[in-house]
Amino acid sequence: MVGNLNHIIDQVVKDKGIDRDVLVDALESAVLSAANKKFRNTRDLEAHFNEELGEVEVFEFVTVVDEVVDSYREIDLEEAREVDPDVEVNDSLGMMLEAGSFSRIAAQTAKQVIIQKVREAEREGVYNEFKDRVGEIVNGIVRRYERGDLIIDLGRAEALLPNREQAPRENYRQSDRVRAYISEVKMSAKGPQIILSRTHPGLLIALFKSEVPEVSEGIVEIKNAVREPGSRAKIAVTSHDIDVDPVGACVGMRGSRVQNVVTELRGERIDIIPWTPDPARFACAALAPADVSRVYIDEDGKSMEIIVPDDQLSLAIGKKGQNVRLAAKLIGWKIDIKSESRAQEEEQEESASEGAETAETETPSEVSVADDAATTAIDQQDDVDDDGAAADTEKD
Repeated sequence: MVGNLNHIIDQVVKDKGIDRDVLVDALESAVLSAANKKFRNTRDLEAHFNEELGEVEVFEFVTVVDEVVDSYREIDLEEAREVDPDVEVNDSLGMMLEAGSFSRIAAQTAKQVIIQKVREAEREGVYNEFKDRVGEIVNGIVRRYERGDLIIDLGRAEALLPNREQAPRENYRQSDRVRAYISEVKMSAKGPQIILSRTHPGLLIALFKSEVPEVSEGIVEIKNAVREPGSRAKIAVTSHDIDVDPVGACVGMRGSRVQNVVTELRGERIDIIPWTPDPARFACAALAPADVSRVYIDEDGKSMEIIVPDDQLSLAIGKKGQNVRLAAKLIGWKIDIKSESRAQEEEQEESASEGAETAETETPSEVSVADDAATTAIDQQDDVDDDGAAADTEKD
C-alpha cells in the first residue's frame, strides 16, 4: 500500500466517474480492514490518506497510564514521553505504523474492499443518473436475450426490456439498436434496475415531443394518449395559442411529423384528436372517423350512449371493438354505441311497453264503472217492483 496513489485515484475517478472522496474513503477503509486483520482486532487503529505523499497511513492509538495492564491498548508514561515529551497520563497517543508490514492476505483483503467500494459507488452513480430520467427515451444496443427479456446496453449501464413490454411483431437481434421509454428505475440487491418499455403510452408522448417543437415548447399540450401497441393509438391534443392548430402541428407538413412517429412504432396507426372539455364533443371526436347522430350522457355514472347512423356502426366500433375501446380509454367514460335503427326499435318497444302498462291500469277502472252502473239499475228496478207491490196492496 506504500507509494503515490494520487495518480491511480485520479485515473479511477476519470474512468469510472466516481467521486474522489468516495474512493479515498474506500482506500482508507480497505487499509484499515487489512491492518485489523493482521493484528486480529487487538488494537485501536485508524487509517488516513495523506494527500501530499499519496499514501494511506495507519495510526495506532494507545492510552498513557502509570501501570500497563493491556499492552495492546496502553503505554507506560515513561515510554510514551520518548515519543511525545508533553504527554500526560490518560492522554491518547497516536503512533504511525508501517503499512508495508501487512501480510499478503491482509493486502488481498484491502484489494477486495476497494473493488467492493468501487462497485457500490458505480451502482449508486448509475442509480442517481437514471432515477430522474423516468419518462425519457433512451437509445441502446441489444446485447442478449434472457428468457424472452432483452438486455439493452445504454453505455454506462445495462437496462431490461421485459417480454411484456415488447410490442407485438417486433423482433430484435444482437447488436440491433433500440429506442425505448424508461418506465421505472429501482435499486435492488443486485444493483440499480432500469426497466424499459416499447408499449407504454408515454413512449408515444415522448416521441411527439421529440418530433414536434410546439409540443416540446408547451404551445401544444398532449392531454392523454392510449395505445394498443403495434396496432392503433389515439392522442388528444390542445393548443395554448389560438393561432396554432394542435392537430396540424402534430401532423406536420404532408404528414411528415406523425409519419416519423409511425415509422418508429413499426406502422402503428395514430389518430390525433382535438381535445375539448365538453365530454360529448370529445367523445364524438374520439370516435372519428365515424359520424355521430346523438349522445346521451349520464354524468353520475360517467357513461354515455352514442347513436350513430346504421352505415357508421361498424366504423365506430372498429375491428374487434378497437375504436370504441380506445375512445373510452381516451375520454375516461364508459361508451355504449347503438345504430339509429336499433335505437328506434328500442324506443318503439319502450313506447309499446308503456302503452300496455297504461291499458292494464285503465281497464279495471272501466269495469268497475260498468259494475257500478249495473248495480244502480238493479237497485232502481227493485225500487219499482217494491212500489208496484205496495200499490197492489192498497187496492186490495
